[in-house]
Amino acid sequence: MIIPRRVCQIRPRRVILSGIQPTGIPHLGNYLGALSNWVKLQKSAEPEDKLLFSIVGWHALTLPQDPAALLAARNDMLAVLLAIGIDPDRSILFHQDHNPHHTELSWILSCITPMGKLRRMTTWKSRLAAARNSGSEDMVDESMLNAGLFMYPVLQAADVLVYKATHVPVGDDQQQHIELTRDIADIFNRTFKGTSPLFPLPTYVNTPSKRILSLKDPTSKMSKSSPDVQSRILLTDIASQIQSKIRAAVTDSIQGITYDPQGRPGTSNLLTILAACTDSDVTQVAKAYESQGHGTLKRDVAEAVEEFLKGPRAQFDRIRQETSYLDEVARRGAVRAIEQSEVTMMEVKTRLGLASPVVH
Repeated sequence: MIIPRRVCQIRPRRVILSGIQPTGIPHLGNYLGALSNWVKLQKSAEPEDKLLFSIVGWHALTLPQDPAALLAARNDMLAVLLAIGIDPDRSILFHQDHNPHHTELSWILSCITPMGKLRRMTTWKSRLAAARNSGSEDMVDESMLNAGLFMYPVLQAADVLVYKATHVPVGDDQQQHIELTRDIADIFNRTFKGTSPLFPLPTYVNTPSKRILSLKDPTSKMSKSSPDVQSRILLTDIASQIQSKIRAAVTDSIQGITYDPQGRPGTSNLLTILAACTDSDVTQVAKAYESQGHGTLKRDVAEAVEEFLKGPRAQFDRIRQETSYLDEVARRGAVRAIEQSEVTMMEVKTRLGLASPVVH
C-alpha cells in the first residue's frame, strides 16, 4: 500500500505596511485601535514576514501645520511607537518623508490615476469637515479643498506599492483607499507589462479594534481634533488627569449599568474602555456591574486606564529625552526603507522607459 506523502503548505511571505500621521500624542482610542494591533502583528508575524511602520509626515501637510509643532509631533510619535513595543530591529520603523521614493512614485501613479476615481473618495470631505468643525460633510466648501488633500490617496497608494506590500492594516475609513490602491496597481501592471505583474494587489487587513468614543460626546469617536481636551485621554495623561476626565464623562440618569451602545452610548463607552484595558469581554463586564452605579464604574474605569497606560507612559517619558537614540532609530529605519524601495523604483523606471534594464 502506498501512503501519500504529506504536503506541507508554505504560506507566502507577507509584506505588512501601515502608517500613522504625526498629529500629536495619540489618545486612548488610537492606542486601543491601530497601535495595539501593530504590536500584535509584530508578535504574530512569521520570521520571513516583513513589517514596515511609517510616520507619514507628507500626509500631515494636506492640512495646515505649524512647523515647530510638526517637528515635535514627529519625534513624539516615534517615541510613542517605541514605548508601546514596536521593535526597530524586527520592524522597519521610519519617517515617510525620509524616503524620497514615496513622492517620486506618487507622481508617476498620479499620471495614470483617473480623476473620477479620486472624486469618489470620501475621506477628504470628512477631513475637511473636521478641520473646520463642520457638523456635516454636506456643508463642506469645496473651494477650500487643496490639491494635496484631494490627491493624497495616490500618495497613500505609493506608500504601499513602493514596498510591494501585500497586507495593509488600516481602519474602516481607509478601506476605500486600499481598493483604490489595488485599482492603481492593476492599471500600472496592465499598462506597463513585463514578464510578470510588477505590483501585487494589496489586501486590506481588518484587524479587530475597539471603537472608543468621545468622553464628552459619545455619539462620535474620540478625536485629537476635538476642541474639548476633556473628551480624550492621552497616552501621556497622569493618574489625576485620567480620573478627572473619566469622572466628567457623559453618561445618563438610568439606574444600573447595561451595555446598550444605541440607547446608552456614554455608559457603553465606559464599559468598552474597561473591557479593552482589562482584556475582557464587554458583555461580561457589563453583567458584573449591572447592580452598580456610574460612580463605581467610573472609579474602576479610571483605575484600569491608569494601570493600562502607566507602563507605556513611563517608557515614553524616558525615550522622548533620548534624542540621539531617536535620531539613530530614524536614520536606520530610513536606510532600511530605502534599500527596499529603490529596487522597486528601478523596476518602475525601467518599465516606463526612464531607466535602462539592470543586467545581473
